[in-house]
Amino acid sequence: MASPITTTILALSLSLTLTLLTLVNAEAAGGFTVDLVHRDSSSSPFYDPLETPAQRIRNSLKRSFSRAQRFSRGGADSPLAASDGEYLMNISLGTPPFPIVAIADTGSDLIWTQCKPCTNCYKQNAAVFSPNSSSTYKTVPCQSSACDSLQSEVGSYCSSNDGVCQYEASYGDQSHTKGDIAVETLTLGSTAVPKMVIGCGHDNAGTFSPKGSGIVGLGGGSVSLVTQLGPHIGGKFSYCLVPSSAAAEATSTLSFGQSAVVSGNGVATTPLIPDPSQPTFYVVQLEAVSVGSKKIPFHGSTVGETSSGNIIVDSGTTLTLVPTDFFTQLSSAVESQVTGSNKTTDPQGYLSLCYVSGPKLKVPSITAHFKGADVALTVENVFIKVSDTVACLAFYGNDDVSIYGNVAQQNFRVGYDLQKHTLSFKPTDCTQKFF
Repeated sequence: MASPITTTILALSLSLTLTLLTLVNAEAAGGFTVDLVHRDSSSSPFYDPLETPAQRIRNSLKRSFSRAQRFSRGGADSPLAASDGEYLMNISLGTPPFPIVAIADTGSDLIWTQCKPCTNCYKQNAAVFSPNSSSTYKTVPCQSSACDSLQSEVGSYCSSNDGVCQYEASYGDQSHTKGDIAVETLTLGSTAVPKMVIGCGHDNAGTFSPKGSGIVGLGGGSVSLVTQLGPHIGGKFSYCLVPSSAAAEATSTLSFGQSAVVSGNGVATTPLIPDPSQPTFYVVQLEAVSVGSKKIPFHGSTVGETSSGNIIVDSGTTLTLVPTDFFTQLSSAVESQVTGSNKTTDPQGYLSLCYVSGPKLKVPSITAHFKGADVALTVENVFIKVSDTVACLAFYGNDDVSIYGNVAQQNFRVGYDLQKHTLSFKPTDCTQKFF
């Protein structure tokens, strides 16, 4: 079980404004792209104008503690994120469409929302979805191959009361969701996608925020949004995350289909390593990290049952988590080459290698060497500002699981091709609209 500080996730909840393209038109036009709004942007429903930047960082660190437990314990027994997750999506469920504000999570699969009747639901600001009001809602029978096939991924089981296939998922921070497995029409903008597998939660409690209505899983499992849209998007999606230093109104992007293809000069591509025991997570092989001219071999533990995949790529985790012995070598190499600033301490006490921030701070070049792909990182990928005057190394020692976090991914187009099993990185100014 992870220690309470083994992960740090910047819960940058983002609101997705989806295009009005239908999936048919999207295929003809080469895919489609949506906007991502930073959790702390004034456009986000999670925005608190009274919070200082330092408070937002501190709160994001607190929100991170339970997420790593899900990664370290595996997707089968803890497949869902609590609602302080990474993104917010505006979708609709049912016929007529009922608006849902749900967390979009790359580390989980099931699409679920709170449903009436609520036997035990957390407080939700928006109205709760009523299956009885939808003409397209249909529960999945317990005695069905669909129910059986979902058992390993979403914890489905047979209900002795009404014969409806049900699910039950717990979370590392004791949050949980329970309810019925169903098929329902899911609407993205003006696009209605029929017969999507969803979870209709009647018993949901824990650390879920009242500003969210559930979860939209974007992982690699069979019931994720990405997988269920697979025939329409060719198994392709990508995102481009703006750096934390960008203006508050700057938006990131998420693309599907041909629009998600990452190509051109500067692209570095590495194999995704599928693992039947961990289908949710996107796993690659990190071979080494260079600090200036010093190359440090990476020997992280394999993820799941893979023979070579040793690090999870996750847009919902802030820091890059690496084994403690590797972190010791990495931080020592960085410290020996930083110039122009004095060492200091993290005022929150979480991170260990920190400096007084400012224009005089000079850090060495750092390159992540994935299998077949060298990804050169900038200072904003390597250091995170934890206060107005302090910047800390955005890596953390953790012996349970290795995760390539979102600070390292900022200002890259990161493209997933689930048919070719590849992950691509392309240096990009993500504040620019290029789609």
